[in-house]
Amino acid sequence: MKENLSERIQNMATSATLAMAAKARELRGEGKDIIGLSLGEPDFNIPDFIKDAAKQAIDENYSSYT
Repeated sequence: MKENLSERIQNMATSATLAMAAKARELRGEGKDIIGLSLGEPDFNIPDFIKDAAKQAIDENYSSYT
């Protein structure tokens, strides 16, 4: 399937965030203990106190950004 992307899109620089994530994966693959801080995707469960606070905020209709 031929990709139909504009020249501008084809010439975009690689995202620094994605490049960091790729490097972290590469180093993990080499057996190194890496803590990835690039994508914001934690590799652990959400702590209960955060879940409880989120549920309480929803129940109290606290849904504004400001």
